[in-house]
Amino acid sequence: MISGWPDPLPGVRLHVVSGKGGTGKTTVAAALALALATNGRRTLLVELEGRQGIAQLFDTPPLPYEERRIAVAPGGGEVRALAVDPEAALLEYLEMFYRLGIAGRTLRRMGAIEFATTLAPGLRDVLLTGKVKECVTRTGPDGRKVYDAVVVDAPPTGRVVNFLDVTKAMAELAKAGPIHKQSEGVVRLVHSQETATHLVTILEDLPVTETLETVAQLREADLHPGAVIVNGVRPQWLPDRSVAAAAGGRVDAERIRAGLAGAGLDLAPDVLEGLVAETVEHAVRVHNEAAALLRLEASALPRVELPRLIDGVDLGGLYELAEALVDQGVQVHRRTGERS
Repeated sequence: MISGWPDPLPGVRLHVVSGKGGTGKTTVAAALALALATNGRRTLLVELEGRQGIAQLFDTPPLPYEERRIAVAPGGGEVRALAVDPEAALLEYLEMFYRLGIAGRTLRRMGAIEFATTLAPGLRDVLLTGKVKECVTRTGPDGRKVYDAVVVDAPPTGRVVNFLDVTKAMAELAKAGPIHKQSEGVVRLVHSQETATHLVTILEDLPVTETLETVAQLREADLHPGAVIVNGVRPQWLPDRSVAAAAGGRVDAERIRAGLAGAGLDLAPDVLEGLVAETVEHAVRVHNEAAALLRLEASALPRVELPRLIDGVDLGGLYELAEALVDQGVQVHRRTGERS
């Protein structure tokens, strides 16, 4: 596993961010959008699951079904956000391909849209991926792409592969017409070098296991893994040579007492005992996290790391994480003739 943002990603425009629940994938997606917008770029951050997590992170009102600027990135870039609503996406789809604007709104009042997405659950993901594809490929009056990068806060690792590939089945079912053409376009995008799926994990056994399983599933489906983003990394206070012994409970309390006394600190026995216990606990964590990192090597993917935010995630914390990503090489590749 290579540390730093992967070199094969210069052509990626669609960054799909997934991870096991509890790993902080929404936070990482937001930080990634900020990082990619650095130095005058424009990114779109897309939320699909209706939780309004992006609005909470950026301390803004709930996002409507429209693209709205939510942050300015260092160097003059900007981040826009979109919370995709399946019903609104279906109405937009009907209007775009069938000119059913009024009829579509009537269907919504009748509840037909909810009925359709319930009857065919995959239709919801088709609508979501279709809207994402439209955002990625949209061009302005000058013929240039509106967004330098689109970042998607995608479903968790347990279903991200099915989510990305659901349109492939739809393209095979609909052999002609607008649905087939639209589905084919989505399939081409998500299977191309323009799309990469980044997997967020923390250094614990279950998230690492799910990350490795998802990497295998992505490759089997001919989808492109991007980077493993290790979130919540904590500092190591012990030297490497001391970790194994301390993790095994072999801590010389008298040596610690003498060292502290030499520094002018005379601790009560119970305080010293607590310090020793914390040292053992820290060593056990470091030992386990090192084992988790070793397992991640099996993915053969580049790795970037984000620090644990002591005071929790707020807007300032997002900028701190974005800076950490930029320091590890995250950027939008400038193509010849693109906006500067």
